[in-house]
Amino acid sequence: MNQVKSRLQNLGLLDRAFANVSDDDLATVLGALGEDHREAIDELVGGEADASGIRAALPKGRLDGTMESIALVLTDACLADCIEALGDDADRPTTDQLREATPALIKAHGLGITQLMLASTVAGEAPASAIIRDLLKNDDELKLPPATDRPISPIVQGTKVSDEERAAIKAKRQQLKQKKQEAARKSRQQAARAKHR
Repeated sequence: MNQVKSRLQNLGLLDRAFANVSDDDLATVLGALGEDHREAIDELVGGEADASGIRAALPKGRLDGTMESIALVLTDACLADCIEALGDDADRPTTDQLREATPALIKAHGLGITQLMLASTVAGEAPASAIIRDLLKNDDELKLPPATDRPISPIVQGTKVSDEERAAIKAKRQQLKQKKQEAARKSRQQAARAKHR
């Protein structure tokens, strides 16, 4: 798999994890952040962070790394507990070791934040990314819900146009098209005359 495709899949997993975290869980995590972490999250969001501010910062944050940084700050305590639980195997845990460590993480931080922390490590390309990705996709307890279809760009509702206005617009477009065709025909004729001189 090429790096760009892998990167997009990792970010998609992180996006799904954010979508799965409730606003209440985000508020709880924000309330528990220390001063340094709170300043960092406020700076990333561009103001005093709350659940809606975090969600608003995520779409543009996919491109510039902000989404990953927000996830890192929010899940730092959960990650620290995970590293402590895994001990010497924290860099390269097995699937069984991760499964043994996650119930305590879920109890302390909640399922959504634990999933977000795991997705964040995948986006950060941790050595155990393949194992963690598999857990987030297939494990009965840790599996993220499927991605929801969302438009890539915002949906813009245009103003309602009456049938008469629509007909007038069509007629005007047709006239412009005929003028362009006529201009192109004349240009071709001039080019042909210039060739035969």
